[in-house]
Amino acid sequence: MSDYLVCDPVFSAPELLTPRTRMRGHRVDDFHAMVRMWSDEAVVRFISGRPSTPAETWSRLLRYIGHWRALAFGYWVVEDRETGAYLGEVGFADFKRDMEPSLDGIPEAGWALVPDIHGKGIATEAVRAALGWADAHFVGSKTACILNPDHTASVRVAEKCGFVSCGSATIGTAPVLLMERERDG
Repeated sequence: MSDYLVCDPVFSAPELLTPRTRMRGHRVDDFHAMVRMWSDEAVVRFISGRPSTPAETWSRLLRYIGHWRALAFGYWVVEDRETGAYLGEVGFADFKRDMEPSLDGIPEAGWALVPDIHGKGIATEAVRAALGWADAHFVGSKTACILNPDHTASVRVAEKCGFVSCGSATIGTAPVLLMERERDG
């Protein structure tokens, strides 16, 4: 997808290592851990506002795998580097959202982590690793993220990772904070 990538598609997620995490592509055997996370009220409260069904989570898993196959970017599973425990997901997407302003041609960053690790800096660590990868591989000069304006923890993660507020938008009837980040280097 020349709108996004510098290099030819790799068709699978590269492994990224941070001091505390290992980030890898999604596999079918991640399904049960994803169901647990996406059905947790603390995870979905500021995203969808309701727990995902197993069928919705299955579609999410296939969408994540498909992003890497079709666009050569997507989401990573974030695992504890020592134990291999599933900690959540971080990455980029092109969801073709029906919103103004449009994000067409701008990779959308996102993250969701299991509640046990909220507030421990794992999100910032993993998002920074993903952005480092993006800075080396995306053609465009910026990435974006959209957040519930009331989700102060995610807004702080975005700010620590270099995102700045550039306005608001609406998805359906929900107002969202639109943030952008210029590429490092």
